Amino acid sequence: MRKIALWEAKHPKTVLIAALLLLIPALLGFLGTKVNYDILSYLPDELESVQGEQVLDKTFNTAGISIVITENMQPKQTLALKNEILKVNGVSSVIWIDTIADIGIPADILPDVLKNIFYSADGSQTMMLVRYDNTGSDDSQLKAIAQIKTLLGKNQFLSGLSVVVDDTREIAETQAPLYIAVAVILALIVMSVLMESWFQPLIILFSLGLAVIYNMGTNIFLGQISFITQCVAAVLQLGVTMDYSIFLIDRYAEEKQHFDTREDAMAEAVTVSMTALMGSSLTTVFGFLALCFMKLGLGFDIGFVMAKGVVLGILTVIFILPSVVLLFEKQIIKYRHRSFVPNFTTLNKFTIRHKKAFALLFLALLAPTYFLQKNIELYYSMDKALPSYLTSMEGLSKLKTDFGMACTQFIIIDDNMPADKLIEMERKLQSLDGVSSLLAYNSIVGAAIPDDIIPDDIMSLCKQDGKQLMMINSEYGAATDELTAQLDEMEDIVKSYDPDAYITGEGAITQGLIDTTDVDFAVTAVLSIAAIFILIAICFKSPTLPVILVLSIELAIWINLSISVIMGKEASFVDPTVVNCVQLGATVDYAILLTTRFREELRHLPRDEAMLKAVAAAQQSIFQSAGVFFAATFGVYLVCDIYIVRGMCALLARGAIISEIVIIFLLSPVLCVCESLIAKTTPSWRLKT
Repeated sequence: MRKIALWEAKHPKTVLIAALLLLIPALLGFLGTKVNYDILSYLPDELESVQGEQVLDKTFNTAGISIVITENMQPKQTLALKNEILKVNGVSSVIWIDTIADIGIPADILPDVLKNIFYSADGSQTMMLVRYDNTGSDDSQLKAIAQIKTLLGKNQFLSGLSVVVDDTREIAETQAPLYIAVAVILALIVMSVLMESWFQPLIILFSLGLAVIYNMGTNIFLGQISFITQCVAAVLQLGVTMDYSIFLIDRYAEEKQHFDTREDAMAEAVTVSMTALMGSSLTTVFGFLALCFMKLGLGFDIGFVMAKGVVLGILTVIFILPSVVLLFEKQIIKYRHRSFVPNFTTLNKFTIRHKKAFALLFLALLAPTYFLQKNIELYYSMDKALPSYLTSMEGLSKLKTDFGMACTQFIIIDDNMPADKLIEMERKLQSLDGVSSLLAYNSIVGAAIPDDIIPDDIMSLCKQDGKQLMMINSEYGAATDELTAQLDEMEDIVKSYDPDAYITGEGAITQGLIDTTDVDFAVTAVLSIAAIFILIAICFKSPTLPVILVLSIELAIWINLSISVIMGKEASFVDPTVVNCVQLGATVDYAILLTTRFREELRHLPRDEAMLKAVAAAQQSIFQSAGVFFAATFGVYLVCDIYIVRGMCALLARGAIISEIVIIFLLSPVLCVCESLIAKTTPSWRLKT
C-alpha cells in the first residue's frame, strides 16, 4: 500500500485528472438511473393486498386510476372536460355518469348507487374515473397525469395514488437542487468555523463531492432508487464520511514533522490511516447494511446505497484526497486561523469530578427513555407526508369532506358467484360502519340485463377474465384504527363467499405496510446493534466495552425519539428504523474515538487525568463531525416540503447533537467509573502497543 500511496503523492495532477475523468461515466449513470416515487411499490409480493394490486393492474388496468372532481359546473361543461381528458395520450377511458345514463337526467332522480358514487352529498360536485393505457405509475402514466393537470381550471381537482406519485416526483425534482445547495452551504460554514483553515473545507467538500457523484452514478446498476434515497443519500454521505477526511489531513500534519518531503509524509499518513479508516467505517457500513434486511424494499434501497457511499467515501479519502491536499497545500496554510470549537475544559473537569453522579444519571435515563420512545406516533398515509397545497392533496381533501371517500378499497371476486350470493354479500358490505358507497356491476346495471348490451367501459371496469371488481369507499382514512377494524370485517365477509378473493386498495396496502414495518423495525434494530457490538468487541478485544459504547449511542437514539413523543410530534413509518441504524452506525465512531484516546492516555496518566486529556483531544473531532452532520441534515429540514424526508432529516440533525453531548458528558464519566472493570475484562487495556 505504501508504494501506491507514494506514487499518488508524487503524481497528484495525474490522480486528479483521473478522478475528474471518472465523473463522466458517473454523471451518465446518475442521469440514467430511474427514480421510483411510489413507496407502496416496495412492499413484499407475498402480501395479499399487493397480489390484489397486481391483479388490478394486469386484469382491470385500474391500480393507477385517478379521480377528477368538478365543482359548480354544468353537465355539458363537465362532459367537455371529460372529452378533453380522453384526448390525452396515455388515457384509455374516462368513466362518468354519461357512461351509464343520459346527462340530461337530473341528478336528483338518478338511482342512489349512481348519485353516491358520482355526486357529492349536496349535488354541487361530481367526479369521473380516469384509466390509463399502462399500469402502475410508469413514466407514460405520469406524463398523462401532468397533461391532465394543465386541463384543469378553477374548482377542478385531481386525486388518486398515481397523482400522489406525480406530485411527489414534481416536488422532489424541483426542490432537490435547492436543499442540497443549502445543506452544502451550511456544512461549509460550520466547517470553516470549526476547522483551522478557511480553505480546507473547500478541499474536503470537493473530494467528498466526487465520492457522492460516484455513488449516485453507480446506482444505475440497481436499475432504480427511491425518491427518499435520492433526496437524502448525498446529504447523509457527506455527514457520515466527513471525519475520515479530517482524520487523514490531521495525520498528514503529524507525519510532516518526521519526514523530509511532503510526498513521504503523505504516503506514511495514507498507509497508517488506511487500517484505522477501514475499521472505523465498518461500523457505519454495518449500520446501513442492517437496513437491507427489511422486508420493505425501501430498506435495501437506502441501506445499500448508503453503505456503498461510505465505501466510496473511504476510497476517495485514501486515493484522491491526498493528491488534492498536496496540490492546494499552500492555500490551506495561507488561510489558516484558530479553530472556534468551544472550550469545555471547566465543564469537563466538573463532569469527571462528579463522575459517579453522571454515571448514575446515565443509568437512570436508560429505562424511561427506552419505554418513552416506544410510544412515538407514526403515520403511514401519504396525505401526511406531502404538503396540502399539492394537486393530489387538494383532491383528496375534497374526496374526504364532500364524497365521504377518505379511502377506497377494491374487491376482486370470482365472476361465477351466483347472483343471489353476490347481492347478499354486497348488502353485508354496505351495512358495515363507515362504508359510504359501493360500486358493483349488478348494482349499476341490474342482474337481469345481458352483458352484451352493457357499455364496454363498464364491462372492462367491472368484469374481466372470469373476475369481477367492486369498489368500496370508506369514510375512514388509511392507517386508522377504524379502517383496520373495517378491513377485518370486510375480509371475514368476502372470504366467507369466495376464499380466493382479494381485497386491495390504499387502505389494505397501507395496513400491509404497517404490519411489515413493525417486524422490520425489530429485526433491523437487533441486527445493527449485534453487528456493531461484534465489531467493537473485536476491535478492543473486550466483552464489556461494546456494552458500554453501544448503550451510550442507544441512549442518544432513545432520547432523540423521546423528545418527539414529549413534543407530540408524529414521525413517518420509516423514521425510527432509519434513525436507529444511521445514528447508531454514524455516531458510534464518536464513542470509539473517545475510548481509544482514553486507553492511550491511561498508559502514562492517572485515570481522571487521562480522561480529561482524552476528552480535550477528541472533542474537536467530535464537534467537527457532529457539526457537519447537523448542518447538512438541518439544511434539508429547513427547505424540504416532502415531510417524510424533512422529518427524517430533523431527527438525524437532532440525533447528531444528542450523540455528541451523550458521548462527551455522559460516556466519559461512565468510562472512568467502569475503568477497573474494563481493565479486568480487557487483557490489552493498559498495555503499550
